[in-house]
Amino acid sequence: MDQERYERYDYYVEAEDIGERIDRYLTNQEEDWTRTQVQKWIKEERVTVEGEPVKANYKLRLGDHIILKVPPPAELEIKPEDIPIHIVYEDQDVIVIDKPRGLVVHPAPGNYSGTIVNGLLYHCKDLSGINGVLRPGIVHRIDKDTSGLIMVAKNDKAHLSLAQQLQEHTVERKYIALVHGTFPHEVGTVDAPIGRDPKDRKKMAVVFENSKHAITHFVVKERFKQHSLIECRLETGRTHQIRVHMQYIGHPIVGDPKYGKGDTLGMNGQALHASTLGFVHPRSGERLIFQSEIPHDMSAVIERLRHM
Repeated sequence: MDQERYERYDYYVEAEDIGERIDRYLTNQEEDWTRTQVQKWIKEERVTVEGEPVKANYKLRLGDHIILKVPPPAELEIKPEDIPIHIVYEDQDVIVIDKPRGLVVHPAPGNYSGTIVNGLLYHCKDLSGINGVLRPGIVHRIDKDTSGLIMVAKNDKAHLSLAQQLQEHTVERKYIALVHGTFPHEVGTVDAPIGRDPKDRKKMAVVFENSKHAITHFVVKERFKQHSLIECRLETGRTHQIRVHMQYIGHPIVGDPKYGKGDTLGMNGQALHASTLGFVHPRSGERLIFQSEIPHDMSAVIERLRHM
């Protein structure tokens, strides 16, 4: 294994994790990891504690230094699949996709099929290789339970340009969200850092250690008796940013399975939609802006709230 390429993860056990099984602990470190996958890595002796391999039922001790060496994905595991993809724009450099709710953007360890990437590999052969085998062409992503617009690069030059625009905060990204509660003001900004939730490593949270700067601007578009329709503009792009920020200020997104109240109001998932995407075309320099209508079930709920 010493000669093998791998991605290394280091963890140090803190007081609240004493006595937990190591397989459960590691599964909670990354959202995309499954317990089955972690147990396989443990059997392959890719997990050590203080330099020694352990079994899946090893109970953690305070200060344990855990090292996990995740192998690179095998290229053959990511296969083209005839998955319907709603492409709203495509040229030799860029594809813009309107993603339905429930579809994962890219494969992850233990889940290599049924994603947008699998569908893109079926649709076209020219995707940028910057993000490797698992995420070819993927410049940014939106959550599985979020619908709406994402951009994909078809070559490395386009990928670098789009990634730089994201880094410089010049990509326009707006989301429509239906949230619980009403606001006394028309506009607002949430400026609060986001990192892993120390109590649940599969969730993100507003935390002030081991976190990243995160800013979400919002405008109230419509008020109902107990809900509000808002438009959010991302200044940064952290994992679950809008969902975490809305929960943080007491207005969780309707139907959010991870940060919400569990009430979908009859929708098939959460009421968060990436409605606007704008960027400068990597080749022509032209400013492109795309719009996407909110899902039908979300639209129906909003119409119902208007008459309550």
